[in-house]
Amino acid sequence: MRVLAFIFMLIVAPAVCVRAEPMKIELKNRSSFKMDPGSRNPFWPIGWKPARTSGGGGGPASDIPSSAFVVSTITLDQGAHFAIINGKTMQEGQQFGLAFGSQTHQIVLKKIEDGRVILTQGDEEIIVPLRRK
Repeated sequence: MRVLAFIFMLIVAPAVCVRAEPMKIELKNRSSFKMDPGSRNPFWPIGWKPARTSGGGGGPASDIPSSAFVVSTITLDQGAHFAIINGKTMQEGQQFGLAFGSQTHQIVLKKIEDGRVILTQGDEEIIVPLRRK
């Protein structure tokens, strides 16, 4: 008898309780996010700081020279291109941080070519030749 009552509750009871119109949901609180102009963006990696901009031009306050990078090896394979930059193996499109001065700059390895790599920082391209001994 208990089994029949349980089956009734599973099959028949939900069908009886179905409403003809959908239930309206009333919104009590709407979430929002406001950030002060001087505060840190919570989506940035920990310890990362954006490059400071100079007062008039809008570019980086200090340009990074190509001498800040040492390209010791370039491997051009059929499927992938690799370069060793400052002692770390990197691929095209990889992003890394460079501590230069008192800031950490975000650099992207844009392209690996025969004898040189092209890096980008923001809109600026940095061409670094392979260091040959």
